[in-house]
Amino acid sequence: MVICVPARNEEAMLPGLLAAIAALFADRDGLDVCLFLDDCRDGSADLLDALAPALPFRLTVARGGRDAAPNAGAARRAALAMGLERLAGGEGLLFTTDADSQPRRDWLMAGSKALREAEVVAGRITRAHASDAPQQCRIEHYYDRLHRYRRVLDPVPWEARETHHFGGGANMAVWASAYRAVGGFMPLPSGEDARLLDDAGRGGLRVRRDAAMVVETSSRREGRVAGGLAGLLRAMDHGELPRMADPRGAAWQWRAQAAARHGFGMIDRVDVRVGLGERLGITADHILGVARDCPNAEAFAMRVVPASPVHARMVSLSEAEDILTELESQRCEIAA
Repeated sequence: MVICVPARNEEAMLPGLLAAIAALFADRDGLDVCLFLDDCRDGSADLLDALAPALPFRLTVARGGRDAAPNAGAARRAALAMGLERLAGGEGLLFTTDADSQPRRDWLMAGSKALREAEVVAGRITRAHASDAPQQCRIEHYYDRLHRYRRVLDPVPWEARETHHFGGGANMAVWASAYRAVGGFMPLPSGEDARLLDDAGRGGLRVRRDAAMVVETSSRREGRVAGGLAGLLRAMDHGELPRMADPRGAAWQWRAQAAARHGFGMIDRVDVRVGLGERLGITADHILGVARDCPNAEAFAMRVVPASPVHARMVSLSEAEDILTELESQRCEIAA
């Protein structure tokens, strides 16, 4: 079991992170922590050198090159590479979080339990002083509702009963073999976490979003990379109103994925291919070609369904909330 953390000029935050890791569970004999210092110009390295002897776990620190542009994906990839090295080519659990974050005391236990049901787990991310950004809280609540609605339309047996929408690198866990299979975090300036989850699904791996696995992250407005949470919070502080994808487009896609998942086991039947092709706007031959390259129904559903051809416009948050309420209501009426 290895915890892998990228850090860039986080001297002030690292003591809190290390204290939280130290409190994770009583028996720490099998715990390794790998910290990748990404072009740090502060005192992070000296701080870790001073703290390491007293830590109740094995700490490995690596330093990245100088004058590198901020790249969240490259830094997290480097941290996970350290974790893979600690596993020496074997199987194991890889956890990752951020240096400005603090895992809850049962984080490893919850993540390990979740990984019995799936190959990749994304945990819930809470924010310190969340009340300082009520608009962001509202957005997060909306996306939680939207993800729960997704699993009503397209249920999968490995999803957590208490699920959520988050898919951030501040709170993820993965089997080492699964991480190797998808090629790891891509060296993207931002969004490397969402890309990993997408690659895992397209590869046929089970991705679970489990609200029992919790990490608290900071609500700071000065982030380390462009495109992160800090920039979003800062934009909302300045009154920028969020625009959301119309949830009816997502609903179309999720219904189609459910149909594709159901049809995969009968894909040799011409009528199944024709029916699915008509639904998706592609040919039956195309359906068969995709299916032949897929190891299972999850990979097929994630690969064959295109972006929604309907309801592609962006809407205000209020509009999105109202549309989702109507969709939820319609589903309840059908179920009744």
